[in-house]
Amino acid sequence: MKWGTKYGPEYVNRLYAMVRRHLSGDFRFVCLTDDGQGVRPEVSCLPIPPLNLHLAPGQRDGAWKKLTTFEADLHGLRGTALFLDLDVVIVGSLDAFFEHPGDFLIIRDYDRFWRRGRITGNSSVYRFELGAHADVLGYFRANLDKVQAEYRNEQTYLSDVLHKQGKLAYWPDGWCPSFKYHGIPAWPSNYWKAPFVPQDARIMVFHGEVNPPDALAGRRNRRFRYIRPAHWVAEHWTE
Repeated sequence: MKWGTKYGPEYVNRLYAMVRRHLSGDFRFVCLTDDGQGVRPEVSCLPIPPLNLHLAPGQRDGAWKKLTTFEADLHGLRGTALFLDLDVVIVGSLDAFFEHPGDFLIIRDYDRFWRRGRITGNSSVYRFELGAHADVLGYFRANLDKVQAEYRNEQTYLSDVLHKQGKLAYWPDGWCPSFKYHGIPAWPSNYWKAPFVPQDARIMVFHGEVNPPDALAGRRNRRFRYIRPAHWVAEHWTE
């Protein structure tokens, strides 16, 4: 899913190339977007369904747009869908993401000390059957203000609803590590050791202040935090 100007078409094109290298067999690659210009022809660019949020002046709808993937009829698409954030870097086989059992699978939010025990998932990578969770989107549309007041973002809402329905499950530990939490050497060794890909990783997730170009350049967007260039990014994040 791509909207606005933060991510250019190169993110879509590189994501497609990584999926093609790491997924066996045929698949359809879909980008829900407001601008398909520059996207490679193998990608089906389709419009993002409207959410019709009640927004204050200057307020953004942000990742709430992800909920539109749960339309009862999303442009006539059918089958099993694996949602990938544009800024992930795929480093291993994706086949098992389509084989692992579960109604709805998501990353368990990274276990920092202030998050222990939370059921919230990180929605950078999730799998679902198209059309199977239309009630999640339907309730959101019917209760926009209530949901936005109660939940901080789309992944807290989504996780809570599917957990209550008994449908929420998580990817195995290690499949989708965080670059920020799991791929940077601990201080002070981060000053002389380069970032790395953890063992068993299949998808490296970039969230917070670092994205793949930043990691490759050895750049963090917060003061007093240092990383050396993550040269492994260049090997994987490419067409």
